[in-house]
Amino acid sequence: MAELPPPPSHPSSPPSPQPSPRPPITVHLALGGNLGDRAANLAEAIRRLGTAVEIDAQSALYETAPMYVTDQPAFLNMAVRGTTLLDPPALLSALKEIEAALGRDQGGLRFGPRPIDIDILLYADTVMATPELEIPHPRMAERAFVLCPLADIAADAVHPLLGQRIDALRDAVPGRETVLRIAETL
Repeated sequence: MAELPPPPSHPSSPPSPQPSPRPPITVHLALGGNLGDRAANLAEAIRRLGTAVEIDAQSALYETAPMYVTDQPAFLNMAVRGTTLLDPPALLSALKEIEAALGRDQGGLRFGPRPIDIDILLYADTVMATPELEIPHPRMAERAFVLCPLADIAADAVHPLLGQRIDALRDAVPGRETVLRIAETL
């Protein structure tokens, strides 16, 4: 009669459950710049964003007068919507890396000239405030150069703190006359 193999010395344990992957989060970003080839800088920023955000909508392209520091060239601005698996701090880090790669001096004059600027406007309905990052963007409701492009792709989105739709905020913001739609796409 054949001898049976000895029982295993330790019982096999069931595989440990794996955490379910984080669902993609919808984000809205503002992009702008006023140095160098502005349109090429925006296009390259969008290309590089593909590693962090799967972009599914882009606003029209706007030329805008500078705000806060007015003695500088006009900006090109736009907004994008997409999904990300990154949490807000990781997304911010990815955006800063893209800005640096495209020549942004992080120590430059605040609100001054720059080849590219990428801001997180909305991260789903998240509200957070840390020294490094505030969501929703704390000054978006006072900026026509942000609200006009954002309304192109998220008119019915609701600002999670103000409780108002983006198109209503756009319609109420001063300075809309300084935001000129110059192209339907980049």
